[in-house]
Amino acid sequence: MKGKGSLAHNNREFIADNVDSDRTKYNIYYKQESLETAYKNCFAEAIENYNAKQKRKDRRIAGVKGYMEQIKNSGNGEKLFYETVVQVGNIYDSAIGTEQGELCKTILDEYMKEFEERNPNLYVFNAVMHNDECTPHLHIDYIPLGREYKKGMAVKNSLDRALKQQGIDGKANKFNSLAKHRKVGTGSRYEPPRSGASCRNGLT
Repeated sequence: MKGKGSLAHNNREFIADNVDSDRTKYNIYYKQESLETAYKNCFAEAIENYNAKQKRKDRRIAGVKGYMEQIKNSGNGEKLFYETVVQVGNIYDSAIGTEQGELCKTILDEYMKEFEERNPNLYVFNAVMHNDECTPHLHIDYIPLGREYKKGMAVKNSLDRALKQQGIDGKANKFNSLAKHRKVGTGSRYEPPRSGASCRNGLT
């Protein structure tokens, strides 16, 4: 499932009603990098090279923050970053604290550790496995890198181009741009009751 993404939620900067705070210590954080740092790592060189070719100052990009503003205000549908939620099973067959739930954690861990190798054009800057909700699941936040542009910056934020250069044809869409490339099924994710009581009661 691909969604808007909430880094504060993912990194537990606040505790939602459906979270068992006693289990938050069991969450696995694979990567936590600020969005601005990620943009520097992804685009600083491309911005510098582009600006060096511009004779007119008004055509230059105002550094990484300037490029982030361009993406933020883009009318072409680009987003500063994208988030994919990956889950195996559901609360009925793979709940936290069950044998199947533990198996799902192992599957998700292997999936995450190989994600960037399978997706070289998706720069992951934040990734976490939540083990403090009803079922184990991953939140993967990334910036898509479209490469080899002839005009403008040589590397740009473009999900369509990033996926196409990985061999995935078709326009990115809100349903599941990465589904064709995944080894783990990512259908609709069960959303627990806001009280979270049905998830926490009886867990071992």
